[in-house]
Amino acid sequence: MNTYKTYRLAFSSCPNDTFIFKAIANGLIDLKGYAFDLVMEDVETLNQQAIKGKYEITKLSFAAFGTLMDQYALLRSGSALGEGCGPLIISLPGRQLDDSSAPVIAVPGLGTTAFHLFRFYMDERCFKSVQPRIVPMGFEKIIPAVLDKKADFGVIIHEGRFVYQTMGTELRADLGQWWEEQTNLPIPLGCIAVKREMAPEIVRDIETLIRQSVNHAFAHPDKAYNYIRSHAQELDPDVIRQHIELYVNDYSKQIGEKGEKAITTFLEKASRSGLIKLSDQPLFAC
Repeated sequence: MNTYKTYRLAFSSCPNDTFIFKAIANGLIDLKGYAFDLVMEDVETLNQQAIKGKYEITKLSFAAFGTLMDQYALLRSGSALGEGCGPLIISLPGRQLDDSSAPVIAVPGLGTTAFHLFRFYMDERCFKSVQPRIVPMGFEKIIPAVLDKKADFGVIIHEGRFVYQTMGTELRADLGQWWEEQTNLPIPLGCIAVKREMAPEIVRDIETLIRQSVNHAFAHPDKAYNYIRSHAQELDPDVIRQHIELYVNDYSKQIGEKGEKAITTFLEKASRSGLIKLSDQPLFAC
C-alpha cells in the first residue's frame, strides 16, 4: 500500500462539517494510505489562517475563497450549498433595519458569506440613510450581543437560526430566501479548498476520500454520532439533526452544474460590489 505525507485538514466544529468528515476522522473508510492531521476552528478563523496558507486542505467561506483564489482551489465535494439555509438578520422585538441612521450590526466575520449577503441585501434595498457600524464577532456571540443591547441587529448562522426565537429575538430578514428569490440558485455558504501547489493526482484522491466520507455519513448517520455531538455548540439532538439536514445535501457530495453557477454568480456579485477582486485562476483544483 502506498504511503503519503500527512496533510493538514481543517474544518469547523459545526455539525455539518463533523458529519461530513466523521468517517475520515474515525477511520470508518479506507484512507488509501493517506494520513490527516485534523484541525477544528470556527470558519472565520479558518478564513484568516488561509491568508497565511496554514493548511493544505481547509474549510472556507465562499466569500473568503473569492479573495484567496490565487492560493487555493475548490474541491467538488464537501461544500455547503443549499436552499432555505442562509443567514438571518435578527433583533429584539420592535426594531426595523431603517429605524436608525447608524445601527450596530453584529456579523460573524468580515470574510464570511453571511457578511457578503448582508451587504448585497442592504445595497439592493437601497437603505441610503443607514450607515451601519459593523462589529465582527464569533457566531455564537451574536445573539447574546443583541440580547445585551451591545448590537442593534445580528446576522446569525449555523445553530443560531434554530434557537433565536426561543431566546427572545425576532427575524428581520432571511438573507438566504432573498438570495434565492433574486437568483433562483442555491446559497453558496462554505467550501473545501486545497492549495493550488498540490499535485493533481493527490487532489483527486483527497476529493474522492471526502466524497466517500460524505456518502458514508449519509449511509450510516448514527455511526460516530458522539463525535458530532462532542463538538457541537448547541447540544440539543434535534438542533444537531436539523443543522445537518439543512446544510448537508447532494451539493455536498458533488457541487454539480447548478452549484457551480451559484458560486460564479456569488463571486461576480461580490466583485461588482467591490468586496473582492476576481482572479483569473480556475475555480476548481481538478
